[in-house]
Amino acid sequence: MISPISQNISSKLVNLKDKFSKYFKDIIMAQQIQAAKRTEKITYAIRDIIVVSNEVAKTGKEMLYLNIGDPNIYDFAPPRHMLDRTYEAMLANKNGYSPSSGIIPAVDAIKREANRKGIKEVHDAFITHGASEAIDICLTALVNDGENVLTPSPGYPLYTAIAAKLSAYENPYYLDESNGWQPDVEDIKKKINDKTKAIVLINPNNPTGSLCSKEVLEEIIKLADQHKLVIFADEIYDKLLFDGKEHIAVASLTDEVPVITFGGLSKNYFVPGFRIGWGVVSGNKNKLAHYLDAINRILRSRLSANHAQQYCIQEALEGDQSHIGEAMKKLHIRRDLTFKMLNEIEGISCVKPEGAFYAFPRLHTDKSDFEFVKGLIKETGAVVVHGSGFGQVPGTHHFRVVFLPNEEILTKAYNGIGEYFKKFNNS
Repeated sequence: MISPISQNISSKLVNLKDKFSKYFKDIIMAQQIQAAKRTEKITYAIRDIIVVSNEVAKTGKEMLYLNIGDPNIYDFAPPRHMLDRTYEAMLANKNGYSPSSGIIPAVDAIKREANRKGIKEVHDAFITHGASEAIDICLTALVNDGENVLTPSPGYPLYTAIAAKLSAYENPYYLDESNGWQPDVEDIKKKINDKTKAIVLINPNNPTGSLCSKEVLEEIIKLADQHKLVIFADEIYDKLLFDGKEHIAVASLTDEVPVITFGGLSKNYFVPGFRIGWGVVSGNKNKLAHYLDAINRILRSRLSANHAQQYCIQEALEGDQSHIGEAMKKLHIRRDLTFKMLNEIEGISCVKPEGAFYAFPRLHTDKSDFEFVKGLIKETGAVVVHGSGFGQVPGTHHFRVVFLPNEEILTKAYNGIGEYFKKFNNS
């Protein structure tokens, strides 16, 4: 038996150890350069999960990557005429700065593309370092500390990362899984407050592959008009549609509500590495004047997007589009395989994607989707992304798959998911 004196000494030693530990920790922290607090909430699940998969890959396990929406690491390539035009521009020494908003032929082509989508009141268009920079600039020009933007949940995590950087607070609205992942308009109504500045639509949606209906878009326009909100329309996947579906640009349905429509070459034209995106400004011109001036001040301050690559924008938008049809033949097969195999797994259900190249299956379990994904990678080498990294209705658990890989890889990955989920759910 340990004597009371020994217990007392032991307790004092533990307390002394804790005090010294805290003392040295404080000294170390005092010597370090402290990061801005606004960065603490910035996460990016798509890339963060790579840390786990890289450790597994080092063991020599075969890896099945279904986590990043980069067509070029699979069997997709951009149209040759785009590459030729870019090469010509480089040889012509279009390698310096471009105008801040982009070269005129490309900007004009983007405006004509907007008109073809039915967007009539176009007041400006600007070219950026990927659609991501356009989104960052437009949020920065609009949102003050303590304000908020309504973002879809599930949705692309870039928006919440930028909001955190701007010291805005998260204000997610939910997509309705039981209604094909359509935006839940009633939930949007509840979330609007006096600090709300905009509403984000990702259409087609990443990570669910859903496509907004005209009826839902019209209801969202009414809410935006009523509450004086800007609509951010992320339509980067607007040409990648299944089953003969039609994409409706939300800006084509209103000449009154301010809308910034984001697009780019990355997904539809398979050049994510070109980093060419854009924003198109439409709606009531008088309402937009002050905001548009702020956007252009930021555009001027960061100089320009990649110059030579801008010369292929007109070539892409107005040239041969046959690569899209060829790509969709492959994606149709892979979408159907994904939908079939995932729904055949007991305890997993999946809404059929209508656009893009993502699916967002549900795990019918009370266990963590992040723990599921970590275990899946370690045991099977199949790399997917946890649903909590995109947002989801509390109490639900999902994961995102990218069905860009060929059928052999997808089949092997889905078989592994089925086998591992049974083990995971019963453990």
